[in-house]
Amino acid sequence: MKLNRAASILVTGSAGSIGRAAVSGLSAAGWRVRGFDRLPTPATGDYVVGDLTDSSALRKAADGAGAIIHLAAIPDDDDFLSRLLPNNLVGLHNLLEAARVAGVQRVLLASTGQVVWWRLLEGPWPIGPDAPYTPRDWYAVTKITAEAAGRTYARNHNMTVLALRLGWFPRNREHAAEVGRTVRGPNIYLSPGDAGRFFAQAMEAPLEPGFAVLFVASRPTNRIIFDLEPTKRLVGWEPKDQWPVGVEHLLEAPLA
Repeated sequence: MKLNRAASILVTGSAGSIGRAAVSGLSAAGWRVRGFDRLPTPATGDYVVGDLTDSSALRKAADGAGAIIHLAAIPDDDDFLSRLLPNNLVGLHNLLEAARVAGVQRVLLASTGQVVWWRLLEGPWPIGPDAPYTPRDWYAVTKITAEAAGRTYARNHNMTVLALRLGWFPRNREHAAEVGRTVRGPNIYLSPGDAGRFFAQAMEAPLEPGFAVLFVASRPTNRIIFDLEPTKRLVGWEPKDQWPVGVEHLLEAPLA
């Protein structure tokens, strides 16, 4: 099933680091983009300012969308009751319900390699989408919930849902430096360019209803950690970049 290019692609978290990469990649490929974030989305004139806990704002944003790329969330482990629960779980429910009510047939949910954390550290590698869960913390548990919820909506509502275990996407200088210091970092890095091209290709791909877990990362420097073959087969995307392409400006930036 191909998407209608006349419909907008809704990107939640569109003012964030990976959200901006998604908006840029989609716009470069000729897609109409609508943003949703707590701040205005500078790269597109079509955006809704709102919070994930505001179901009305999400339904407004989803109305008329051809697909949704859900990137908004608390991106690290945090206080469960005050931060992870409202944003990563209640927000997930509100997003999926907005998609269902609006009749959106393609939803991409951001997950993380941290759902298989101990396998990521200890091997064996490469890690496939069917590897058993070994979550790092409560943040990772919320992403396991996102994967399970995506499978449920795909089955119950005849939707196409992809749970994307995204590679290490640095958000600031400290994160970028950490990628370079660790053994695993350069092998699971995800560049802004590769992220943008992936999201554009995921909109181009003719996908049937159903659910799939996919790893999304740039080319490893010396060891294949994530199995990208299922991603290539289903979406037709292959990474072009390799660490540190795309984060030179972060590595060179002075500390705040």
